[in-house]
Amino acid sequence: MNLLDLLIAPAHAQAAAPGGMGGGMGLLMPIVLIAVMYFLMIRPQMKRTKEHRAMLEKLAKGDEVLTNGGIAGVVTEIGENFITVEVATNVQIRVQKGAIGNVLPKGTLKSA
Repeated sequence: MNLLDLLIAPAHAQAAAPGGMGGGMGLLMPIVLIAVMYFLMIRPQMKRTKEHRAMLEKLAKGDEVLTNGGIAGVVTEIGENFITVEVATNVQIRVQKGAIGNVLPKGTLKSA
Protein backbone atom coordinates (compact mmCIF):
# COMPACT_ATOMS: atom_id res chain seq x y z
CA MET A 1 0.00 0.00 0.00
CA ASN A 2 1.25 3.32 -0.86
CA LEU A 3 0.75 6.76 0.75
CA LEU A 4 -1.29 8.00 -2.18
CA ASP A 5 -3.86 5.20 -1.60
CA LEU A 6 -4.68 6.74 1.79
CA LEU A 7 -5.59 10.07 0.21
CA ILE A 8 -7.29 8.88 -2.96
CA ALA A 9 -9.33 5.69 -2.99
CA PRO A 10 -8.30 3.32 -5.76
CA ALA A 11 -10.87 2.78 -8.50
CA HIS A 12 -12.23 -0.71 -8.93
CA ALA A 13 -14.42 -1.97 -11.72
CA GLN A 14 -18.02 -2.61 -10.73
CA ALA A 15 -20.13 -5.38 -12.06
CA ALA A 16 -22.95 -4.34 -14.37
CA ALA A 17 -26.14 -3.67 -12.45
CA PRO A 18 -28.73 -6.31 -13.25
CA GLY A 19 -31.99 -4.99 -14.72
CA GLY A 20 -30.67 -1.50 -15.39
CA MET A 21 -32.05 0.56 -18.24
CA GLY A 22 -32.38 -1.98 -20.99
CA GLY A 23 -32.11 -1.18 -24.66
CA GLY A 24 -35.86 -0.56 -24.94
CA MET A 25 -36.02 1.86 -22.03
CA GLY A 26 -32.95 3.73 -23.17
CA LEU A 27 -34.56 4.32 -26.56
CA LEU A 28 -38.01 5.13 -25.18
CA MET A 29 -36.97 8.31 -23.33
CA PRO A 30 -35.73 10.27 -26.39
CA ILE A 31 -38.83 9.24 -28.33
CA VAL A 32 -41.08 10.51 -25.53
CA LEU A 33 -39.15 13.81 -25.39
CA ILE A 34 -39.49 14.30 -29.15
CA ALA A 35 -43.23 13.59 -28.94
CA VAL A 36 -43.67 16.11 -26.13
CA MET A 37 -41.73 18.75 -28.07
CA TYR A 38 -43.88 18.10 -31.13
CA PHE A 39 -47.16 18.57 -29.26
CA LEU A 40 -46.01 21.56 -27.19
CA MET A 41 -43.97 23.50 -29.76
CA ILE A 42 -44.17 22.39 -33.37
CA ARG A 43 -47.86 21.56 -33.74
CA PRO A 44 -49.19 24.87 -32.28
CA GLN A 45 -46.83 26.84 -34.54
CA MET A 46 -48.05 24.94 -37.59
CA LYS A 47 -51.65 25.64 -36.55
CA ARG A 48 -50.97 29.40 -36.21
CA THR A 49 -49.27 29.45 -39.61
CA LYS A 50 -52.24 27.68 -41.20
CA GLU A 51 -54.72 30.13 -39.61
CA HIS A 52 -52.64 33.14 -40.75
CA ARG A 53 -52.48 31.80 -44.31
CA ALA A 54 -56.28 31.28 -44.33
CA MET A 55 -56.81 34.84 -43.03
CA LEU A 56 -54.65 36.25 -45.83
CA GLU A 57 -56.56 34.28 -48.46
CA LYS A 58 -59.91 35.68 -47.21
CA LEU A 59 -58.60 39.25 -47.23
CA ALA A 60 -60.73 41.54 -49.42
CA LYS A 61 -60.75 45.14 -50.57
CA GLY A 62 -62.24 47.38 -47.88
CA ASP A 63 -61.14 45.22 -44.92
CA GLU A 64 -59.63 47.04 -41.97
CA VAL A 65 -56.25 45.54 -41.10
CA LEU A 66 -53.46 45.90 -38.57
CA THR A 67 -49.89 45.24 -39.69
CA ASN A 68 -47.22 43.56 -37.58
CA GLY A 69 -45.64 47.00 -37.20
CA GLY A 70 -48.80 48.40 -35.63
CA ILE A 71 -50.07 50.41 -38.61
CA ALA A 72 -53.85 50.29 -39.01
CA GLY A 73 -55.59 50.99 -42.29
CA VAL A 74 -58.06 49.93 -44.95
CA VAL A 75 -57.11 47.58 -47.78
CA THR A 76 -57.44 49.36 -51.14
CA GLU A 77 -55.64 46.96 -53.46
CA ILE A 78 -54.54 43.34 -53.23
CA GLY A 79 -51.69 42.01 -55.35
CA GLU A 80 -50.05 38.64 -55.45
CA ASN A 81 -47.33 39.51 -52.92
CA PHE A 82 -48.18 43.04 -51.77
CA ILE A 83 -51.23 44.81 -50.36
CA THR A 84 -51.91 48.54 -50.55
CA VAL A 85 -53.27 49.93 -47.28
CA GLU A 86 -54.75 53.41 -46.91
CA VAL A 87 -53.69 54.73 -43.51
CA ALA A 88 -55.12 58.25 -43.89
CA THR A 89 -56.93 60.24 -46.55
CA ASN A 90 -54.84 59.96 -49.74
CA VAL A 91 -51.98 58.27 -47.84
CA GLN A 92 -51.36 54.74 -49.03
CA ILE A 93 -48.57 52.32 -48.20
CA ARG A 94 -47.64 48.99 -49.74
CA VAL A 95 -46.84 46.13 -47.41
CA GLN A 96 -46.10 42.48 -47.94
CA LYS A 97 -49.01 40.12 -47.43
CA GLY A 98 -47.18 38.40 -44.59
CA ALA A 99 -46.92 41.71 -42.72
CA ILE A 100 -50.67 41.77 -42.11
CA GLY A 101 -51.14 40.69 -38.52
CA ASN A 102 -54.91 40.94 -37.95
CA VAL A 103 -58.11 41.78 -39.72
CA LEU A 104 -60.05 44.22 -37.57
CA PRO A 105 -63.84 44.26 -37.20
CA LYS A 106 -65.62 46.70 -39.52
CA GLY A 107 -65.90 50.23 -38.08
CA THR A 108 -62.93 49.87 -35.73
CA LEU A 109 -60.94 52.65 -37.38
CA LYS A 110 -63.87 55.07 -37.53
CA SER A 111 -64.45 54.76 -33.79
CA ALA A 112 -60.81 55.58 -32.97
